[in-house]
Amino acid sequence: MSGRASEGTDYDCEVLVVGGGPAGCSAGLFTARAGLDTVIFDRGRSSLRQCAHLENYLGFPAGIDIESFYEQIHDHARTAGCEITPDLVERVERGDGGGFVVTPQERAPVTARRVVAATRYDAGYLRGLDDEEALFETKRYGEEEYERFDREYADEDGRTPVEGLYVASPSAAADTQAIMAAGRGARVAHRVIADAERADGYWECVAGRPDWVRRDAELDAEWRDRRRWIEWFDDRYGAEAPVDPDSERYEQVRASVVERARASYIGREEITARAETGLGALVSALGEQRVLEAIDDERIREYLGVTGENAAGES
Repeated sequence: MSGRASEGTDYDCEVLVVGGGPAGCSAGLFTARAGLDTVIFDRGRSSLRQCAHLENYLGFPAGIDIESFYEQIHDHARTAGCEITPDLVERVERGDGGGFVVTPQERAPVTARRVVAATRYDAGYLRGLDDEEALFETKRYGEEEYERFDREYADEDGRTPVEGLYVASPSAAADTQAIMAAGRGARVAHRVIADAERADGYWECVAGRPDWVRRDAELDAEWRDRRRWIEWFDDRYGAEAPVDPDSERYEQVRASVVERARASYIGREEITARAETGLGALVSALGEQRVLEAIDDERIREYLGVTGENAAGES
């Protein structure tokens, strides 16, 4: 974090996520990749850590132990640019100049422009941000009454009546499965990104971005010309623009969207390089010897610089 003073619109981070499980890390992954300075606070009661073995998360055919899963999602969030802080958030309050002041258990308070709640079991740190009747509801279990966070408080995209506050978990959406929670976090993050871009002058239909890359080979000669992309923007977004097409704001937004779209196409060498980097990270996480013992994959052996004969001798 930058440690900047909380004055005016100057914040320690753009997005602060409370909770470092699947929902929180997924949300942070997307906001950080979109260029928003993101901090994740992760310490407290976790529903996923009560699981003995995660068996239904896509991509792990034999399941994965919880600690390894946590290591991977935290590494992914850090690689995207998130800072993960092992501290418990005790309170979230409105800042004097806007945004929020987040008070953790052990560290000094942190200021954030936007906050994403991603703690399925506990949302008590949100008390005081809105009317208690709006934030919490009374439920009955047998003869006993208890209070819990109102899962209908946020809308389907995670927005709440409190500007800048989003809820990924707990929510009305299904979040009792890790993969569903991760999807929920991604959806809420897309809303955060869109709102941040709207604040920077984008209009609604332009704000937000698909986070993907495509093959450069898909582009024909027509679409390699920047002027064709400008025509595309004008045709698709011009009619709904709230400003004059000749205005500086329109030109700035158009230039940003066009450059972002063009940059999403990458060539064969870059595709190969990214594939090798991804494979290398996977090998590193699993351990080279374990991979060699369990898998006879020429690509992995080539990456490690080990021939089939040498690998057999080493294993």
